[in-house]
Amino acid sequence: MPTLTPACKFLREVDSDWCALVDDMGPCPLSAKSSATKASDEREPWQALARAVAGQQVHGKAAEAIFGRFLRLYDDQADGPAYPSPELVLATEPDVLRGCGLSAAKTKAIIALAYGAVSGDVPTLAQARTLSDEALTELLTALPGIGPWTVQMFLMHTLRRPDVMPVADFGVREGWRLLKGLERQPTPKALLLEAEAWRPHRSAAAWYLWRAVDRVKRAR
Repeated sequence: MPTLTPACKFLREVDSDWCALVDDMGPCPLSAKSSATKASDEREPWQALARAVAGQQVHGKAAEAIFGRFLRLYDDQADGPAYPSPELVLATEPDVLRGCGLSAAKTKAIIALAYGAVSGDVPTLAQARTLSDEALTELLTALPGIGPWTVQMFLMHTLRRPDVMPVADFGVREGWRLLKGLERQPTPKALLLEAEAWRPHRSAAAWYLWRAVDRVKRAR
């Protein structure tokens, strides 16, 4: 078995179901330490949040396709599939953004993020790293279209915060249902209570619950 991180070792000790899931899926990349900086770790908050907005209530492949079309709008003004500057986004007509497959609400949210990056209402990556999960959630959910789930994805995947538990996420709740053989998904409140046993590694736990869903899909 590949070398496991402390988070993976911790979850293996929760119970036999967790042990089997971790052994089956291998190390969690969210908790892995690497000397190589990942591209996602270098995204500015407005960029990471814009990608998360595109993925709201959309399956992963569809979200990537939509966001890919958004990036390609700026291919002639950026080097390949790089993020455009917030100024370029603000100079783009909303109807053009919607043509990428973004809804009116998502278009409004991405424009607000670009404006926030220019005005300073959205923190820089360096600033975000100094703020607590709670402070960032309060700050960013004040923006249009940015709810707790979107901020949680930013905390987990960009800032690599170790103890985030997105209990409202369908995939996380479905993963718990499958892991424990339940007839119904738990409510977010019920799962939050269960997740107390996974502190301080709830981000890794969420990743494994997503993988529990993937495992069943592959089996089918």
